Amino acid sequence: MSKAVYQLESLTCPSCIKKIESTLSKTKGVESVKVLFNSSKVKTEFNESMIEATKIQETIQKLGYPVLSAKVS
Repeated sequence: MSKAVYQLESLTCPSCIKKIESTLSKTKGVESVKVLFNSSKVKTEFNESMIEATKIQETIQKLGYPVLSAKVS
């Protein structure tokens, strides 16, 4: 199991959290997702044999949230 934290440009409302968490939780290979509104971060745990961290980042960006940086561990 791998972890990744994505720093977003900004989150403006609670519905942003729901949109990101809902989409990523339905994404194959993503085991958990938590959006931190105050710090504009998305924390994920994922199975790297099923999905790559870059694909998760692409999904976040396709939802309309620019990713400034990503830290994978």
